[in-house]
Amino acid sequence: MSNAKVQIRVGHSPDPDDAFMFHALANDKIETGNYQFIHELQDIETLNRRAFNAELELTAVSLHGYAYLTDTYAICACGASMGDNYGPMVVTREPATIDDLKGKTIAVPGTLTTAFLALNLCLGGKPQTPSKESHVSGDAGTFKYVVHPFDEILNVVERGEADAGLIIHEGQLTYMNQGLSLVVDLGTWWMEKTGLPLPLGANAIRKDMGPAEMQEVTRLLRESIEYGLDHREEALNHALKYGRDLDNRKADEFVGMYVNDWTRDFGPRGREAVARLLDEGYRAGLIPNPVNLEFISG
Repeated sequence: MSNAKVQIRVGHSPDPDDAFMFHALANDKIETGNYQFIHELQDIETLNRRAFNAELELTAVSLHGYAYLTDTYAICACGASMGDNYGPMVVTREPATIDDLKGKTIAVPGTLTTAFLALNLCLGGKPQTPSKESHVSGDAGTFKYVVHPFDEILNVVERGEADAGLIIHEGQLTYMNQGLSLVVDLGTWWMEKTGLPLPLGANAIRKDMGPAEMQEVTRLLRESIEYGLDHREEALNHALKYGRDLDNRKADEFVGMYVNDWTRDFGPRGREAVARLLDEGYRAGLIPNPVNLEFISG
């Protein structure tokens, strides 16, 4: 009888919140039984694109990207990144208003990110021909966009290579260090519009694994999240390796923004928020079809 473990390839971003969430799995802090987790760290837009080919059994995805993946992936009920009255931000070199962004070129971290979907909803972007292909630039009608890696966007705006930047991850806490001004926090905008948190990212699990294995892997993901929350200082020390310009205090603040009770479980309100966001995207012509959501509890 073979003792070989079942390999679970897991993709997540090289940023502090994902590192915190996956610390226990990455560093053998919990018993994983018959499973061996192999971690692949890439930016979220790359992971969104890879998910179209179902390359990974477990992967971080943008909720916007998930709208295209329902045939092959379900959403883990744990592992959410929710912007509870905060979220992706648009910043500029000089103070500006939302209306000032109309007709401008905005540097964005990818067209399948939830941040990009929220930006289109906020600025009234025109219905676009949905595409699984990555675009370097484009025209959303009310604004133009150019795609850059998420960790380069602040520099792109500072150098004047774009009129504004759509920032995700730790840039939300550091943009002022480069003399940039906040135009709109899309999580705050969404809360004012809907009364709901802005669901940004999730972990998706491949359906061809079968129900029992999907539930067991999701359970292990939940254990990893719980371990991090229960051993905060230890998990933060691991997460700091991915903090870029964050000191200990800001890394702790950033992790707290996106690894919290929402991460333990979407819950009814979180699931409502996901359904509302994707429905708004569909009604605006930004998502091609209504999205049937499937959550896996572990």
